[in-house]
Amino acid sequence: MLRIVSANLNGIRSADKKGFFDWLATIQADFVCVQELKAQAADLSERMRAPDGLTGYFHYAEKKGYSGVGVYTRHQPDAVVEGLGVDWIDAEGRFLQLDFGNLSVVSLYLPSGSSSDERQQVKFDFLDVFMPHLESLKAAGRDIVICGDWNIAHNEIDLKNWKGNLKNSGFLPEERAWMTDLLGRVGWCDAWRKLYPEAPGYTWWSNRGQAYAKDVGWRIDYHIVTPALMADAQSASIYKDEKFSDHAPLIVDYQRSL
Repeated sequence: MLRIVSANLNGIRSADKKGFFDWLATIQADFVCVQELKAQAADLSERMRAPDGLTGYFHYAEKKGYSGVGVYTRHQPDAVVEGLGVDWIDAEGRFLQLDFGNLSVVSLYLPSGSSSDERQQVKFDFLDVFMPHLESLKAAGRDIVICGDWNIAHNEIDLKNWKGNLKNSGFLPEERAWMTDLLGRVGWCDAWRKLYPEAPGYTWWSNRGQAYAKDVGWRIDYHIVTPALMADAQSASIYKDEKFSDHAPLIVDYQRSL
């Protein structure tokens, strides 16, 4: 069994103080994909770099206190790929791929467009660049899981207040159509939705209006996987017993070994 976790930490140092690494030590994950490090290499403690039997690999943003992704693993990777090879994307530390035999584990932090029209355009530009990359990854014939914060709620079931968000970043028609294309024409699979067609599966909650307590959430954290790996997906869960971030960890167990 392979246990793979995706968690947007909204700051690795903040999540550490809230007990994230204590929790990590208890769950026996093989891979833990983290996003929004908001830190550089010099900011990480030894435990943040290599927590309890795991080794961390990171792709930092150039800007301090911003973005950044990482993958913790119990296994030695054959290859580590930092970034997409596109300067303006890679400067923000948004993509990290580790290869293990025929399996690739990716941590992704897709841009948010909620802060400004300019950032929404950056998000659209990212989607334009990313789709051909996703097509080539799919065509390579590897078993791949892309874990992360995609900053898109795909369908109405994926956010509580969908009617009030039809014109907001994260639920725009163009974003949703892009995700439909990815899961349809290109042939990737959304692990949570395939396993649980009727369960909302929220992973993020606004800090306003008691959204977390009332479970007025969005599902924007995903395991997007190739079909062969999807066939091995056994179960998934969202961990809400403790709150390490404004996101909750998404855990998926796959019936396979390395």
